[in-house]
Amino acid sequence: MAGTAFRPVATRRAFEEITTQIRDQLARQSLRTGDRLPPERDLADQFGVSRNTLREALRSLEISGLLELKKGATGGAFIREGGGDAVVAGLSDLYRLGNIRPEHLTEARILIGTEVARLACARRTASDLKALEANVAEAEAASRAGNLGRRAEIHYEFHSLLARATRNPVLIILTDALMEMTRHFVEAVGYQPNPYVMPSRKRLLTALRAKDGQAAAAEMASMLKRLQRFHLALYQAVSKENEEKHK
Repeated sequence: MAGTAFRPVATRRAFEEITTQIRDQLARQSLRTGDRLPPERDLADQFGVSRNTLREALRSLEISGLLELKKGATGGAFIREGGGDAVVAGLSDLYRLGNIRPEHLTEARILIGTEVARLACARRTASDLKALEANVAEAEAASRAGNLGRRAEIHYEFHSLLARATRNPVLIILTDALMEMTRHFVEAVGYQPNPYVMPSRKRLLTALRAKDGQAAAAEMASMLKRLQRFHLALYQAVSKENEEKHK
């Protein structure tokens, strides 16, 4: 991109300094979404590194979600549109590794979900409300059909829709990450009938229609706390059963 210049690097892990410089250019808005970085040869010359070192740095930024690497005559390294895929994947990996445990996950869901519900009431549009109502109707249909797996997926989508109604990208990304971790958690303990989620959804819709943030937050907190007790009890039972099998 014209006007964007990088300085030579001279460190043991040169690719790390390359990624830092590119991130700094983004922070200063010298680089923006959709911009194409200079060709590989030019970048390697600017940084004073081999093309292999440069590729290592670009690949690292691609994995982190900042760059999109395209092949072909019109290809190159492009600044990606902002998204939270890397955050979602990173937190999901921490959950798989055990750094985030079910009790941490359910506690975070209560704290973030409650405030998402409150803010969504203030900022939701008519189209947001319509999408949430359609989601609840779809969940009811899945419940009647006894399709617990499908119902769970619809419930995860409800939280994502609610987060998008806040118009806050941080809350949207965090909610998506929480739902992805919750998906792994629930799959591990098994899908179970849950009689109190649908009535809670309908009460929450009433609060959303009225834009009553306090009522929405109270309803969401109550429902998520019940889910926490329900799922943690299942988790403990499954863990105990697994321990018995391995004795």
